[in-house]
Amino acid sequence: MGKLDGRVAIITGAARGQGEREARLFASEGAKVVVTDVLAEQGQRVAADIGGTFVRHDVTSEADWAAVVDAAKAAYGTIDILVNNAGIYRKGTLRNTTLEEYRFVVDVNQVGVFLGMQAVAPVMIEAKRGSIVNISSIAGMLGTPVSFAYGASKWAVRGMTKAAALDLGRFNIRVNSIHPGLIDTDMMTEVTGGEEDRFERMQRTVPLSGRMAKPEEIASVALFLASDDSSYATGAEFVIDGGVIAQ
Repeated sequence: MGKLDGRVAIITGAARGQGEREARLFASEGAKVVVTDVLAEQGQRVAADIGGTFVRHDVTSEADWAAVVDAAKAAYGTIDILVNNAGIYRKGTLRNTTLEEYRFVVDVNQVGVFLGMQAVAPVMIEAKRGSIVNISSIAGMLGTPVSFAYGASKWAVRGMTKAAALDLGRFNIRVNSIHPGLIDTDMMTEVTGGEEDRFERMQRTVPLSGRMAKPEEIASVALFLASDDSSYATGAEFVIDGGVIAQ
């Protein structure tokens, strides 16, 4: 038996990278997965591979969120799990980040999470159960001067997770956040500017074996939080960073 047999999961930003690994792992553990992303061709491929459903989805759109919830209910009847995985990274300090850039990052990383939790809550409340997993970052645990908007948005995800956990706990809905460190995905190319030397230097800052995380190492924590293995965990922060912020 799989850890998620009979469960229905929505995973945003699941066309590639960490979200794709989460979708594939959840499906292997018995979940019916609704794959959402703005990358339609890649998302459709992932959904087809895992026997799931794909919905093209802009997480900043309230209408798109309603469509995703409707699609999940039409295909599978309910929603048990939401993984708010979609996110973007932009460099920029306080002094050189424009208001347009700031709002763009916040809309995807913060507003998208808010809309997602709000959209699935009625379905989960009716079912009297659910697990919401919000992907934050260690940038939501410490200061990030070179990615000001990104850090601000991830701090917000951390706070919203706790507020939602307190609000929804009486309905047996759990809400937790994951705070990854350096992960070897496409986003890391944006962080390093594609410079191999910088990639290697960043890896060496990680106390655990001097390496970046594999996407599946984050996916396994998302699985834990989505499953009954974490039945008494809510409002909590799970830092998966190889010891970076322990220094």
